[in-house]
Amino acid sequence: MTQGKATAIGFTAVLMWSLLALFTIGSAPVPPLQLNAICFGIGGVIGLVWTARKGLAVLKGVGWKVYAFGTIGLFGAHLLYFTAFRLAPSAETGLIAYLWPLLIVLMSGALPGERLGLRHIAGALSAFAGTAVIVLSGGLTMAEGGLAGFAVALLFALWWASYSVLSRLTGSAPTEVVTVFCLAAAVLSLIAHLLLETTVWPETALGWASIAGLGIGPVGIAFFTWDIGMKRGDIQLLGVASYAAPLLSTLALVAAGISQPSWTIALAAVLITGGAALAARTSARRP
Repeated sequence: MTQGKATAIGFTAVLMWSLLALFTIGSAPVPPLQLNAICFGIGGVIGLVWTARKGLAVLKGVGWKVYAFGTIGLFGAHLLYFTAFRLAPSAETGLIAYLWPLLIVLMSGALPGERLGLRHIAGALSAFAGTAVIVLSGGLTMAEGGLAGFAVALLFALWWASYSVLSRLTGSAPTEVVTVFCLAAAVLSLIAHLLLETTVWPETALGWASIAGLGIGPVGIAFFTWDIGMKRGDIQLLGVASYAAPLLSTLALVAAGISQPSWTIALAAVLITGGAALAARTSARRP
């Protein structure tokens, strides 16, 4: 598989994550950990079907450390993300959480065989500015528990960026191992849900459809395609391109009639697209 093809496959995860907000809103009032358990379970089942084409034996030769790394990575990231927004459901929390693509770009420079250019950094900063325009367009607010929520959001950004970059070092492990990551994360989420939450099921067909959409895409197949992109694709370009997620997410909410179109969306589009183009141009010039 060429690097360009792997990068394109990895970007499909960004496209799927752009539907995360829309589907999450539709899945209310199901609590976060219960939602996690269901969605990771769906993603794990899809992974089993996909893995069966090679045979489940492909999973046997992988060390337990890889499985522990992936399971903790997926489960921990989502636990931190939902906790941050419970403590401080504010625009600033979302903006801090979206530091992860920038951190991926910066961290990738330490990987073997990778070279971080100034244009990659400039592109990431431009895209981050575009995300800031979107997230903060509703105004600044300091929610109760804000500082704690901001700290957890920053920890999430560091966690997800570290998981994504370190996935590169497990390149010898087949992407099929993500199946085990999802199933194990589903079990952990279920245990945490039973201990910490009250079970609530969707009230409408739209709610069930939203949960199915989450499990199939943003909290399912997306992890498999992201794994391919992180291991074999252009990691800096993917990091910058990830800022398309909040822009596309906003557009999806506008299309669904949940949000209203505004000039901030147009400005964010210019900043994010420009940043991604700058990073892509730098990557294209590599020998």
